[in-house]
Amino acid sequence: MSEAGERPVALVTGGGTGIGAACCRRLASEGFRVGIHYRSSEEKAKKLADELAATPGGAFLIKADLMDPASLDGLVAELKDAAGRVDVLVNNAGYNVNAPMLAMNLEQYDAVASVARGTWYLTKLVLRRFMLRKGTGRIINISSVVGHTGNAGQIPYTMVKAGLDAFVKSLAQELAGREILVNAVAPGFIDTDMTEELPAEIKQSILGRIPLGRMGNAEEIADVVAFLATRGSYIQGSVLHVNGGMYGG
Repeated sequence: MSEAGERPVALVTGGGTGIGAACCRRLASEGFRVGIHYRSSEEKAKKLADELAATPGGAFLIKADLMDPASLDGLVAELKDAAGRVDVLVNNAGYNVNAPMLAMNLEQYDAVASVARGTWYLTKLVLRRFMLRKGTGRIINISSVVGHTGNAGQIPYTMVKAGLDAFVKSLAQELAGREILVNAVAPGFIDTDMTEELPAEIKQSILGRIPLGRMGNAEEIADVVAFLATRGSYIQGSVLHVNGGMYGG
C-alpha cells in the first residue's frame, strides 16, 4: 500500500494498552509507522512509543477524546501534520460500564454509546481526508464475541459491539467499487487487564464455554488485525471471530 519512498501509516485508537498496544507492536513489525491514540493512558502510550522507536517506521503519539467531536477534528488535523496519510485505521478504543439494565442510568449508557459515535465520526474524517483521496485503505473495527452472544450486565456494551459489526457491513457496501476494505475482528475472552480483575469463579465459568480451554491473548488478535491490514485482499464487510471456538459465527 505504500508509495515509493513513503512508509504506510496505521492509526490505532486506544493503542496504549491491551489489544490496542498489541496491534501497534504487530503493525510496527509489518513496517508501518504507527500512530498510537490515547485519551488517558498517557504514560503507557509514551512507554510504547519509546519501545517502537527502534522499529523501521517508528511511532508517534496522538491524544484525543473519542466522545468529543471537536477533539477528533483536532486529531485529524494533527495527523495531517504528523503523518500526512493514514493507510490503516484500527478502531479499537472502547468503554464499558458493568451494571444490570435496571441499575444503569442514562449518563452511563451515553458514556458507552458516545464512543461508538466517535468511532463513526473518526472513520468519516479519515475516509474523507486521507483514504478517499488516495484511493486505498483498510478500516478494521475491534468488536467482541458478546456482540453476538450477549452478556448480562453489559447491555450498552453489547449493543455497541454488535453495531460495529453492522457498521462494517454497511460501510463496505457504501464503498463498493473502491479499494478500501472494511472489516471487523471479534475477539472472545482475552487475557487483558480487564479480564485479570474478574473473580476466579467467573473465569472458570468462561473457560468452561471455550472449546480450546483457555483465554486468548492480545497478540492473537493483533495477528488477525495485521493480516487484514496487509493481506486479506478479498475480504470485505466481514467479521472474523477469534474466540477459541466459543462462538462459531
